[in-house]
Amino acid sequence: MISESPRSSNPAGHVGLLGNLLALINALAAFFESRFALVAEESKSAAVQLLILAGCLIFALLLCALGYVFLITGAVVGIAHLAGISWPWIALAAAALHFIIALVLLLIARNRITKPFFRATMAELKKDREWLKNLQARNQSTN
Repeated sequence: MISESPRSSNPAGHVGLLGNLLALINALAAFFESRFALVAEESKSAAVQLLILAGCLIFALLLCALGYVFLITGAVVGIAHLAGISWPWIALAAAALHFIIALVLLLIARNRITKPFFRATMAELKKDREWLKNLQARNQSTN
């Protein structure tokens, strides 16, 4: 029994810090590789779902536009019939009304777009740029 070598103090049988680090890196790489494969597979499924959703929305908007055209056409013909006026005059009045509403909406959009987006963020970024310029100037003056 005295001739037996003493038992290793590392019961797991690892070869030390370097071996443990390599095993950790290998395990992390395998973990991230499996997660990236899962994300890639799910992104394909998500892309198909988004394409179907976009197609349905575009088709629904197209059908709504066609329904609006038929509604206006029916209203023009109905008003012309009830009023006893020629339908082209009613159609011109409807077109003028639509152009007036479109002009009002464009003026509202123009008023809104002149206001800059992300004012606070842009101000902070400007402060950051000024700070960096001052820092560079101080570093150059100390050198």
